[in-house]
Amino acid sequence: MSIAPLVLCRRSLGNFRDTIAIVSRRFAVRPARYPRILWSVWLIAWALLIVATFLRFDAGAGEMRGEWSPGFARFTDFFTQFGLGGWYLIPAALCLVAANLTDWRGLSRHGRMIVYNWTCFAFLVLCAAGLSGLAVNLLKYGIGRARPLYFDSFGVLSLHPFAMDARFAGFPSGHATTMGAVFGILLLLFPRRWYLALAVTACIASTRVFVGAHYPSDTVAGFGLGLAFAVVSGLVFARLGFIFGQTSSKLPVRKRTFRLGPFRAPKGRISTAGPVEAAGIGVDRTP
Repeated sequence: MSIAPLVLCRRSLGNFRDTIAIVSRRFAVRPARYPRILWSVWLIAWALLIVATFLRFDAGAGEMRGEWSPGFARFTDFFTQFGLGGWYLIPAALCLVAANLTDWRGLSRHGRMIVYNWTCFAFLVLCAAGLSGLAVNLLKYGIGRARPLYFDSFGVLSLHPFAMDARFAGFPSGHATTMGAVFGILLLLFPRRWYLALAVTACIASTRVFVGAHYPSDTVAGFGLGLAFAVVSGLVFARLGFIFGQTSSKLPVRKRTFRLGPFRAPKGRISTAGPVEAAGIGVDRTP
């Protein structure tokens, strides 16, 4: 009988324990210093934008459902699929599974750094998109707003709390929440290209209106929710020293050592914190 499954099982358990130990140690030794973000101001602005969108656009969107040209309908039907969380959560989960089964001790320093960075990135995606996805599903079924497809029967604001029916799961939009989380991640990693990330993710989120699945206010609410989860995740990661470093700026700043491609460390220098602790992951405990 092959002992490979047993070896992988013991390695996976050892890697998991090492990871928990590293995270726990960093929470214990690193002070909880977060930048002063005016969350109340942003929350009020977000709520006002939702209300303004509802008053200005929702009724018109309900009346216009199904009135778009066939070509435009096919276009939006195709691109709206990129708002599904599975596109982002499944690869991230597979990446974490692969990292958990990896023999970190057998990797070179640079190879260990690459695997470490991919592991942190996958975990960031799961935190931002996964947790926001759970939150939006609790909200949308708890609120129970009817979708635009049933505008003629229920109107623009018909609430059926906890009906647990997909017809009454309009607010907020789950696809838009995913796109908000993706935008937040891209904003943190590539702050100089934020406008490109916003344009792409906002366009994908808006397709939910054109396919008749959500009102405009649903997408605004979902996008803001996903963005908030991404920013909070980034702040926690910065405290732990994963991907980001703690600075005096409002948003976390990506570390220079974070790369998802081939890593080239400066000559004569060894990266600290991340790579050193990453070396402690995966000490194979098999005989």
